[in-house]
Amino acid sequence: MPTGGNSLISFVPIAAMFAIFYFLLIRPQQQQAKEHQKMLENLKKGDRILTAGGIYGTITGFKGSDLEVQITQGVKVTVARSGVSKLVNDGAPTPSVPANGVSA
Repeated sequence: MPTGGNSLISFVPIAAMFAIFYFLLIRPQQQQAKEHQKMLENLKKGDRILTAGGIYGTITGFKGSDLEVQITQGVKVTVARSGVSKLVNDGAPTPSVPANGVSA
């Protein structure tokens, strides 16, 4: 006949595993998502961004929840705000494509 103490002791490893998963996986991911959402809310005209598709550009305007992004001189696209992967630092080098369109 099992006693109440033995079943409580068998629950401890499961609780410990949940705590480890929470502090190593769940909590950091929640913090990262919160920081990304804050970055999306603070975007402004003139910011250099990197889209989720890997395209660098500069924000030239806002259209509701979408952004108007200039990729290069005379080329503007509309990008969903949620499609912005990160804000690019001003000191970071801007990738450029040679006139023939082939990068080395």
